[in-house]
Amino acid sequence: MIDAKGLGVRAGELWLFDDLDFSVDPGECAAIVGPNGVGKSTLMRCFYGMQKPQRGRVLVDGKVPDERDVEFRRKVSVLFDDSDFFAELTPLQHLELLSGSFGADLGDHEELLRDAGLGERMRVTSGHFSAGQRRRLLLLGVTARPHRVLLLDEPERALDTAGKEWLVEVIARSTAAGAAVVVATHHPPLLEAADSVLELW
Repeated sequence: MIDAKGLGVRAGELWLFDDLDFSVDPGECAAIVGPNGVGKSTLMRCFYGMQKPQRGRVLVDGKVPDERDVEFRRKVSVLFDDSDFFAELTPLQHLELLSGSFGADLGDHEELLRDAGLGERMRVTSGHFSAGQRRRLLLLGVTARPHRVLLLDEPERALDTAGKEWLVEVIARSTAAGAAVVVATHHPPLLEAADSVLELW
């Protein structure tokens, strides 16, 4: 589902990574680890077509990734640092919007929100949420919508212990449904649950 060969990205005179090979099959989860600043987020953006590599090539579902392509965006669900939500909408309204946008039945919206730990906040506008609650809402949005590929950049950020446990569960649901998942993370349980781990240094 994701296939990178000889990938290289340079920042100024420094190569963040070079000659990198990486692949993830449907139903698998791959974790990317390493210190801050080594290129984890940059690599994730290569997979989404936001960053063009100076060397090598990457294919997602057999095609060069292009975030501007509607068909590509419908297949690939992402959570990056700059991902955002509609502060004036409630979580229920967010799920209704998602369902309408993708023409998909997401299931029982209230049950999804209870599962995400947002049951008591489902009718509160999201602008009033704590950082952890906002993170849960964003994660629910990217995992509940239809997707064949899931890209998550440090999704554990701002989550409490229960939220991190839920995160591991929803990633497992995505892979069980046949999605290819890539997660850049510092969270040990995600590394333990991953089928493969790529270390960047």
